[in-house]
Amino acid sequence: MNVISLRILRQFWKKHPQAEGPLRAWHKAATGSDWSSPHDVKKTFASADQIGDNRMVFDIGGNKYRLVVRFAFSHKRAMIKFVGTHAEYDKIDAETV
Repeated sequence: MNVISLRILRQFWKKHPQAEGPLRAWHKAATGSDWSSPHDVKKTFASADQIGDNRMVFDIGGNKYRLVVRFAFSHKRAMIKFVGTHAEYDKIDAETV
């Protein structure tokens, strides 16, 4: 998968240094994957939830953080739409962010 954009993750972990390790691990797993469907993603990240519009939510760092990613499986692309604390996630609409 081509993950767009690592810059968003970097900006987040500068504010939340404890998130760097888990986000790097997620990025490494995603970029090294050949996912073709949400089912494939769930094989790697069992706690990921599909939420519509080809989006999935990932629990990061023991569920301290949330990551919303929109997938274009046919193009092997994953676009990061949101990364934030669990409390910040509760304030957004993950299907439209």
